[in-house]
Formats: sequence, C-alpha cells, structure tokens
Amino acid sequence: MQREFPEAPLVGVGAVIVDDGRVLLVRRGTEPMLGKWTLPGGMLEVGESLTDGVIREVREETGLTVEPVELIELLDRIYREGERVRYHYVIADYLCRVLGGALKAASDADAVRWVDRSEWNSHSALRLDPVTVRVIEAGWQRAHALKKDGWEER
Repeated sequence: MQREFPEAPLVGVGAVIVDDGRVLLVRRGTEPMLGKWTLPGGMLEVGESLTDGVIREVREETGLTVEPVELIELLDRIYREGERVRYHYVIADYLCRVLGGALKAASDADAVRWVDRSEWNSHSALRLDPVTVRVIEAGWQRAHALKKDGWEER
C-alpha cells in the first residue's frame, strides 16, 4: 500500500514508553513529520497484531524491548495537501514499559531521547504537536496511576 496519497487509511502503532518518570521520544528521519520529535512507532504489517507491531517498531527505531501495557488512545492523523489527502493514518498508541535493550536511534528515527514532563508540557525546543503532547500526558498519567497499584518501571 502506498503511504502518500493512499486509497484508504493505513493502520499505525505508537508507544508511550515511560521509564523513571520520563518518556522516550524519537526525531523523525522521514516524512511525514520529518525532523519533528514524536513517539516511536510506525506501520502495522499484514498479519501482525497491534501489540506485536508496537514491540517491533520500538525495537527497530530505538533498540529497546518493550512490553505494551494498555491502549492509551486510538486516533486519526490526516495530512492534507490542498483538497487531497496526502497521508491518513489510524494510530493505536500504547503505554509501554522497558524490558531491556540498548537505546540507539535506528530505522526511520534519526535521534532518540528521554524527556521529562516539563519538556513536553512547555514550549521547549522540541516543538511537539499538540496531539502528541495529549497522548504523552495521558500515557504518563496512566503509568503513574498504575505505579500506585504496584506496576513497576524497569
């Protein structure tokens, strides 16, 4: 399926990876959002479950092995060019915890970094998309609620 000017929406997955009170972001090395900081993720492959897709995409982009904990949000990402739809993704974003691996930018991410809450909630140099900030905050809040119930980060 072609990603640019698709005939139908494409299914993607994303990860809100919370570890030690921080969230992992990647800087996109490809379109859409080239050069922007966002959550790790990508396209689901045929025959792949949503959670398997999250695990694979995070490993490919960051070198980390994660465990998807729960769905945070299901959302549309629609980018238009004039009257035409240039990109249309339906994205399932999952709260994830780190199980292992070595952090490194790979695949279509050209940088990775841990950020604390003040960085995604401010007008910092990251210039995060408001939808991304909303998903990060929801994942971070859920991780902290689960932590009170005994969920442990790495």
